[in-house]
Amino acid sequence: MRIVTWNINSLRLRLPLLRQVVALLNPDVLCLQETKVPDALFPRDACEALGFPHIAHHGMKGYNGVALLSKLPLEDVRTPERCRRTDCRHLAARVAGIDVHCLYIPAGGDIPDPELNDKFAHKLDFLADLTGWLTADADPSRPMVLAGDFNIAPLETDVWSHRQLLSVVSHTPVEVEALAGMQAAAGFVDAVRHFVPPTERLYTWWSYRSPDFAANDRGRRLDHIWVTPELKPNLQGALVARECRGWTQPSDHVPVMVDVAL
Repeated sequence: MRIVTWNINSLRLRLPLLRQVVALLNPDVLCLQETKVPDALFPRDACEALGFPHIAHHGMKGYNGVALLSKLPLEDVRTPERCRRTDCRHLAARVAGIDVHCLYIPAGGDIPDPELNDKFAHKLDFLADLTGWLTADADPSRPMVLAGDFNIAPLETDVWSHRQLLSVVSHTPVEVEALAGMQAAAGFVDAVRHFVPPTERLYTWWSYRSPDFAANDRGRRLDHIWVTPELKPNLQGALVARECRGWTQPSDHVPVMVDVAL
């Protein structure tokens, strides 16, 4: 099963790029974040025409939004609320016996201080909520995939400059520690780093502010796919589709792909 996660940054705006991504990567399951479309306006027909007869979505006008597009049946579809908010950041379904969770973790604003920045406080609360659920409520008998825009670059090689970004939201020690706690809650394996050594620089996001993302290459690895330990032997390969960032009107994120043997 080929799983692709992508923060599309407006589904309706980037439907042509979605077609290109599907043609390039041929996913079986596509996890989308920041769809920015309310459920009533979701372009289901266009997504079905791309070869995905099984679709689940959880969206709102203008912000956030997550979706699962699948060639395989989606069972037990859920839209969990985190931090007692209905802000369309978590969508889950069972696919071929695997629980696939599409996540859009809050970005956290610009100031890395929960006392001064409500958005950063929400980000930390969201991570704590997920960690608590994984620790106490998640069904350990179900193999699980977490995929999405986690908005955290945990490793020094996940950012263009560890030293310069230590105080920048997405790479601060408190965020990295919180993400590590979430990963440890179910022993998740970072499926991409399973294939790409931690010593190698790897990014999935480049700011729109950069006039030439490829030349400057000031990126961060914010998008992740994790699997529970029983799926580790099933991992077949991984890819970050960096070339998509150079397309016309791109998302600032690029798709991330992992193959899991069933």
